[in-house]
Amino acid sequence: MRKLEQFRNCHQGKRCFIIGNGPSLKRTDLSFLKDEITFGLNRIYLLFDELDFRTTYFVAINTLVIEQCSKEIRRLTLPKFITWRGREWLSGDPGVLFLDTDYTPPATFSKDVTTRVFEGSTVTYVALQLAFFMGFQEVILIGVDHSFSAEGPPNMTVVSEGDDSDHFASNYFGEGFRWQLPDLEASEVAYRVAKEAFESEGRRVLDATIGGKLTVFPKADYYSVIRK
Repeated sequence: MRKLEQFRNCHQGKRCFIIGNGPSLKRTDLSFLKDEITFGLNRIYLLFDELDFRTTYFVAINTLVIEQCSKEIRRLTLPKFITWRGREWLSGDPGVLFLDTDYTPPATFSKDVTTRVFEGSTVTYVALQLAFFMGFQEVILIGVDHSFSAEGPPNMTVVSEGDDSDHFASNYFGEGFRWQLPDLEASEVAYRVAKEAFESEGRRVLDATIGGKLTVFPKADYYSVIRK
């Protein structure tokens, strides 16, 4: 946990962007984020060849993603925050900082990620706890569409049978990829907990996702935000 301690309030008073993986990213000009502090989630690196920058941080907590993408994750040369359950595939990677994550309800917001971090049914919730720990005053969400065409019981593991229409790239969870169906209801509960945690200390989370369905956080226009 000493490695995590170095990030405590390391960006105090600043703002950051948490980049989700929804299809709205295809309608979002990410070039404006080159000089911003950013969190990339799961397979965000599939976009890196199109961008002239890399996200500042990387976060992954789903073991199916980590297992199937471990070689790609190892190649990333940036701080990588990974659930402790990923040690089986990423042990020995000097860029990895393991988090003691817990996926059991109820959703709790950890203000100190050197202890326990709660998953809240979405990697975005973990990124929000990291952003709080780092001292960010304002967090802007983009690409958090909060909408999926895939149907079935929450958290059920499925195998993709073709192109992925629920993320920014058709090969994100492409044919043959094993993934878990989202639990949007549980993630909304977690987001409300995060909103309260930030606002209780005079900070805020804004949702600048273009066309996103999430209604928990105040909405903001992406292009207005980046001009500030």
